[in-house]
Amino acid sequence: MTVTRPPAEGTAEARHSTRSGVAGLLGAACNGLFGFLLVVVITRGYGTAGAGAFFAAVGVVTMTAALCTLGAETGLIWALPRRRGGSEGDLARVLPVALFPPLAVAAAVGTAGIVVADSLAPRLLDDPGADGPALLAVSFAAVPLVVAMTLLFAVLRCVRPMRAYVAVQSVLLPAARPALVGAVALAGGSVLAGVVGWLLPAACAVLVCVALVAGPLGLGRDTPVRTVRADWSAFWRFALPRAGSAAIDASVVWVGVLLTSVLAGQADAGVFGAVGRYILAGQLALHGLRVAVSPQLSRLLGRGERGAAAAVHRRLTAWALVLSWPVYLLLAVFGPAFLQLFGPEFAAGATAMTVLALAMLVNTGVGNVQSLLLMGGRSGLHLAATLAGLLVTVALGLWLIPGHGVTGAALAWAAGIATENLLAFACARAVVGEPLVDGALRRAAAGTLAAVGVAALAGLLTAGRGIPGLVVALAVLAAGCLGASALPGVRQRVRATVSQIRGRDGASADAAPALATKGR
Repeated sequence: MTVTRPPAEGTAEARHSTRSGVAGLLGAACNGLFGFLLVVVITRGYGTAGAGAFFAAVGVVTMTAALCTLGAETGLIWALPRRRGGSEGDLARVLPVALFPPLAVAAAVGTAGIVVADSLAPRLLDDPGADGPALLAVSFAAVPLVVAMTLLFAVLRCVRPMRAYVAVQSVLLPAARPALVGAVALAGGSVLAGVVGWLLPAACAVLVCVALVAGPLGLGRDTPVRTVRADWSAFWRFALPRAGSAAIDASVVWVGVLLTSVLAGQADAGVFGAVGRYILAGQLALHGLRVAVSPQLSRLLGRGERGAAAAVHRRLTAWALVLSWPVYLLLAVFGPAFLQLFGPEFAAGATAMTVLALAMLVNTGVGNVQSLLLMGGRSGLHLAATLAGLLVTVALGLWLIPGHGVTGAALAWAAGIATENLLAFACARAVVGEPLVDGALRRAAAGTLAAVGVAALAGLLTAGRGIPGLVVALAVLAAGCLGASALPGVRQRVRATVSQIRGRDGASADAAPALATKGR
């Protein structure tokens, strides 16, 4: 049954989603900037073959850690906002349930990976050399560390204000990585040393997270942490289906890198990894909004307030679309210009860039439908959608990559993206039972396509697909934005948004509400 919200409470939810959304977007912008800088450092410092080996090692860590996390990070985001904090609450009881099994599995898998690193290196890397087995061994040894970091980030999102999560996950961690990897590359260090530099900030992030979450969870203050059977069954009934989809979500680009490395060679894998970084950077707005509002969606859907949850989804989908579609449309048209920043040998990825950028219009256009499914407790449906996307990606990759290299990998991934997102949208619409698209969202899509299309066409006709054409398109787009800002309707919307960001309703809207006072 859908619950009707009082007007004041609905305004508070809108304000909360706006403030959290802005914090998430700022964090995403920082993450994207430092992530792009990291790729430039890797590609410039190690070349195509070295970048391919580096990306393959990162892929091993990312994919293995995502598998070993067992979906517990999403389980924490789903469970913690529905529990009570304090000495009489049941918040801390979730910790042993969520942390112990993934860490145990990560330790076991990491140990097994170290044992088989010698035999795995020749199969995964074109020219493993002396450092190949050690590179994979270090990657597997880091899996428990990355799992712990992922779980603690999830707790931090729920028990601290959004700005704390952004500071650690979106600033501290991504800023330290290019600095350390760049220092290693400048000193002439190997790919192995560079990967170690990439891993070290994760250890710092774990320590910072522990310090930040201990207080809100009441650890060390006689807070009850003894679990009961119901805690285990409820948590893992949700988390286990999410385990598979989380692994797919976190590793889909690395599946392409590893398939390309095996089927087409390390150099092509390096190009595909660079293209993938641009594609993921364009998704940062959507990810930042998802990070910000997932706990809020869990609370709303847990109370049966589906109309309010759908309204939050539509609002943030419009934001994501307006912020992300210009990026992807420019990537699709001016791919050669963007890839020039990595070096001339990466120009072979221009067609792949166009294919994937167009596919990502679908991803951002449907919004965070995955979050609606997960925060509504329907992790099984989310798993079905992500599994369908992975199967399409792998099947087409095995067929297309040997003959078409980077472009074949991009076509396979694009088909998987479209499959997953359209299935997830259909499932979310059925589960929520409320419209996920409205007139405002359609107008935002049409306006964005028209504005960016005109700017891109001007740049293309004036100076081609290279950097000069991109500069012309950006100048036209900037002029259009300045002109639009003078319109009364646009100014009114900007003022309304700013007032929501600054407004207060008795408590900090970007804090993690309800943990200390609300029950399930």
